[in-house]
Amino acid sequence: MEYNLADLFESIVDTVPDREALVYIDHPGTGAERRLSYAQLDAAANRLAHHLRDAGIAPGEHVGLHLYNGVEYLQTSLACLKIRAVPVNVNYRYVEEELIYLYRDADLAALVYDAEFGDRVAAALPRTDTLRHLIRVGTPTGNDPTPDPAPVPFQEAEASGSPVRDFPARSADDRFIIYTGGTTGMPKGVLWRQEDLFFSGLGGGAPTGRPVDRPEELAERVAAGGEGLVFFPTPPLMHGTSTLTAFIGFNFGQKVVIHRKFVPEDVLRTIEKEKVTSVSLVGDAMLRPLVDALAGPLKDTDCSSLFSVSSSGAVLSDTVRAQFAALAPHTMLLNNFGSSESGFNGTATEDAGPQKGFRLHVNARTSVVDPATYQPVAPGEPGRIAQRGHVPLGYYNDPKKTAETFFEADGERWVLLGDMGTVDEDGVITVLGRGSQCINTGGEKVYPEEVEQALKAHPDVYDALVAGVPDERWGSRVAAVVQPREGAARLTADAVRAHCRTRLAGYKIPRTVVFSDHIQRSPSGKADYRWAREIAASAPADS
Repeated sequence: MEYNLADLFESIVDTVPDREALVYIDHPGTGAERRLSYAQLDAAANRLAHHLRDAGIAPGEHVGLHLYNGVEYLQTSLACLKIRAVPVNVNYRYVEEELIYLYRDADLAALVYDAEFGDRVAAALPRTDTLRHLIRVGTPTGNDPTPDPAPVPFQEAEASGSPVRDFPARSADDRFIIYTGGTTGMPKGVLWRQEDLFFSGLGGGAPTGRPVDRPEELAERVAAGGEGLVFFPTPPLMHGTSTLTAFIGFNFGQKVVIHRKFVPEDVLRTIEKEKVTSVSLVGDAMLRPLVDALAGPLKDTDCSSLFSVSSSGAVLSDTVRAQFAALAPHTMLLNNFGSSESGFNGTATEDAGPQKGFRLHVNARTSVVDPATYQPVAPGEPGRIAQRGHVPLGYYNDPKKTAETFFEADGERWVLLGDMGTVDEDGVITVLGRGSQCINTGGEKVYPEEVEQALKAHPDVYDALVAGVPDERWGSRVAAVVQPREGAARLTADAVRAHCRTRLAGYKIPRTVVFSDHIQRSPSGKADYRWAREIAASAPADS
């Protein structure tokens, strides 16, 4: 047995076949839910795996998952892994041109998609050369065009396959691709060996403890332990962090709960009903609505089972953390740091904040290096955060970006992350922000995340994004798009700037403040800096 994700999952199935593995809830209260044991989920994945293999999908070929959250998403992921095909996440917000790019860049051979995306799929297919097999989840509505080739209904595909495991031997070298859109440019496919992903993205079977020493040890730990943990990834599974959270739950032999879409009130109802112990989400954009619901219409919800709420991909502000802590004081709040290119790197220290920065206790494989020499920087000097060891092979179909991001030093492979940081004498890293978003204003560097933290500490600010916009005198100036809290007193730009002056140096104060009734983010809560820059660029300085 090797560190192969399908092998590891099957070892858990054989250890606790009757234990509940997956609960899918379309909408609490409607009765639209599915519950599968480990044996049932395994058999369902086997059936789809046989269908894909019978349709000619060979080991190493790529299968796109253009889906909302659902049993079908994780079932398809497992089915691909079983036949050594490569699952590829597709952002369901993409429109025709973006889909054409991703379908082609990823060399998709097959696509599993939700029926409501049928028009976009049909429009993209004529300009996609490699896609030859389609599976449609759900029933088409209206007069949507029928894609060519004609799709196979998911239920038929599943029913046509055998539930038996009769798959060839697999390898730790089998691939897994996570497409990441980031905040600028077209999406990039991060290409992982499964063994590397297991240790970096899934914690080696113990994200907060000692990784396993042998593949067989994963099931041995499950056999020796009990049940009772319930993992609830609330962002879309199309984002790597949610799918990896689900696989972490499976590696523990515990229950994973998913919703079709993120609805704060529904999330709280499910926490109470399913006795959820661990929720993962992305930043204030997801936690703040939970706080509002828990303080308002669902204030009597029983969240006593909830042990931890973790955020990845966006930092939880001090203000929202404090509000949630007052409502659920028994729950641990974690600001985790990681990426599609590195997996998990570390967790914020308790003294992190807008005045001290986002400070991280990192694992031993994470460092801050000079991006020109790849050598570690001196304490206090800025550099790029990097990780060594179990890192991806590179970006699929992109040797140029691979060469810019991945390097070898002292016989080990490294990945340069997009974030800048400094390290202190104790090895604690302070994250300065994304280098690509850094604002150079009159020679001074300003990282948007630090200013956003300060803005969101204002009690009347609901959300905020910060970007650099052109300035004739300074080259760039700091600009903020601010969403006021509903029902709050009328905010003014001067009041926002006065608040920031108590927390930030003068050159970091937003010279432009634009108020908006919403902040545009991805479905997982990640910032849309291109949108913020466009909004802010239309406003004059000192506004």
